[in-house]
Amino acid sequence: MPMKGLFKTAPGEGNMEIREVGIPEPGPGEVLLEVKAAGICGSDLHIYHWNIAYRMNPPMIVGHEFSGVVVACGEGVKGWEEGARVTAEPSAIVCGECRYCRTGAYNMCSERLVTGYWVNGGFAEYVVVGAHRLHRLPDSIGFDEGALSEPLACCVHGVHELTGIEVGDLVAVSGPGAIGLICAQLAKAEGAQVMVIGAAADEERLATAKTLGIDHCVNFEEQDPVKLARELTEGDGADVVLECSGAGLAAAMGLELVRRQGKYTQIGLFGKSVTLDFERIAYKEIKVTGSLGQRWTAWRRAIRIMAQGKVDLKAVTSDKFPLARWKEAFDKFEAKKGLKILLDPKQT
Repeated sequence: MPMKGLFKTAPGEGNMEIREVGIPEPGPGEVLLEVKAAGICGSDLHIYHWNIAYRMNPPMIVGHEFSGVVVACGEGVKGWEEGARVTAEPSAIVCGECRYCRTGAYNMCSERLVTGYWVNGGFAEYVVVGAHRLHRLPDSIGFDEGALSEPLACCVHGVHELTGIEVGDLVAVSGPGAIGLICAQLAKAEGAQVMVIGAAADEERLATAKTLGIDHCVNFEEQDPVKLARELTEGDGADVVLECSGAGLAAAMGLELVRRQGKYTQIGLFGKSVTLDFERIAYKEIKVTGSLGQRWTAWRRAIRIMAQGKVDLKAVTSDKFPLARWKEAFDKFEAKKGLKILLDPKQT
C-alpha cells in the first residue's frame, strides 16, 4: 500500500517533490507512526536551499517536528502500544560510544544522523522511529501542539540547560518567530523581564508577543533596542541575549545589547558565514554559547512544561496546510507570514 511523502530528491537548490512510496515496516526496536501533524522548521528551508552544514542523504523524506499515533510495533518493543499518542526525538542514529553519547549529550555526537535529514522524516503519512526516541503526549495536548514539542525541547535546551536565567534578569530575544516566542515565554516563566525584537515585517508576530505578556515588543527600525535595554537596567544592558533569528544583523546587535559579563546564546542558524566584531566578546567578557537541537533531559522538561500549560503553543501556530500544498506553506514561512506552519499528511 503506497503513501505520500515530501522528498528532498537530490542535492542542490530546490529538488523537492511529493512522491509515492510503500508504507515502511518497523524493524526490531522500532515503531511505525501515523503522522497527524508536522511542523516546518527554518532548517527545512535550509534543506530546500541546500545551505545547511549538516549531513543529508537524498533522496529522503524531510521533516523532523511531528506528532502522531503508534500503529505498529517492531520486534522487542516494550512499553508502547498501538494507539499511543506520541512525539519523537529526531536523533535517529548516534554512535553510543563517544564522550558525548556516554554523558547524555548525544546531540553533539559526530556520528549523529537526524530524522528528516538522513533517514526518512515526518512530512509523510507514516514514519518509522526508534522506540527509545518516543515521548508520550500529555492527554491535554493535541497533535498540533504535540508537533511543536521538538522546537520546545530545543528552546528548553538553549534557555534552561545552556544559558540559565535568573529572576529579575532582562532577557532580549531577537527574532519573533515561533522559536523566539517560545524562548521568550520560557524566560518569562523564570521570572525575567523580556524584550522581543523584530523588524517592521514582523508587526503581526510582535503583536502576538504582546498577547503572550511579553514586557517589551520592539521594532528595531523604529525604536533602538540597545538604548531601551540600557534605560531599563541603569545603563548596563541586557543580562541575557537569545539570538533566534539567524540574521547577522541581529547577532551584531546582540553583542551590543548584552551587558558586560552578560550571556549571549546563538540559537538561530544563519545558513551562511556572517561577519561579527568578535573582539566585543573580549572587551565585555561576554559568556557566549551556541545551542543545537536537544537531548532527553530537555525533552523530559518540555513534556512537563506542556502538561502544566507553562507555554502557549497554540498562540505560536498560525497555519495548517495539506501536504500537497507544501510549496505554498514553505513560501509563506520564508516570507515570515504567520508563525509555526504545520503540514497535515492526511488532509486533501
